[in-house]
Amino acid sequence: MELATLFTMQRQLDAYIQQNQLVTKDVFKEKGLALLVELAELANETRCFKFWSTKGPSERNIILEEYVDSIHFLLSLGIEKELDNLDVWPVAEVEGDLTETFLQTVNAVQEFLVATNMESYKSIWIHYGAIARRLDISYNEIMKAYVDKNEENYKRQQTGY
Repeated sequence: MELATLFTMQRQLDAYIQQNQLVTKDVFKEKGLALLVELAELANETRCFKFWSTKGPSERNIILEEYVDSIHFLLSLGIEKELDNLDVWPVAEVEGDLTETFLQTVNAVQEFLVATNMESYKSIWIHYGAIARRLDISYNEIMKAYVDKNEENYKRQQTGY
């Protein structure tokens, strides 16, 4: 999947938020924590780790929305560190079930927050791709959900979210 359109849309949203919220400080750490929080919210909606519960995962649209919430912050972090020249979503095999993949993704994010380079950034994308595959989410679904959530994020800014 090509990422240029997503980076462009995210760059515009980030600029809008920065202007609207009068952000003047470096918010890289805040965006990093936000990505980890969104990843945890996604895991919570899948319920993949809740061995003590018989309740199934949330509805697909909720899981997809949580997934693209993460993608917003992942894109934004890349823009912050001038890694937005990543043209194509990198793909590689990631071993393990969904729970293990979430744990590996947390590690990838934490590694990136310490060593902000293209290799560590690509690793996050690879792991997010693995999560999508395990959840049977297509690139087309991600793109549509991202566009929808991007529009919602503008509306939230306009209404004092």
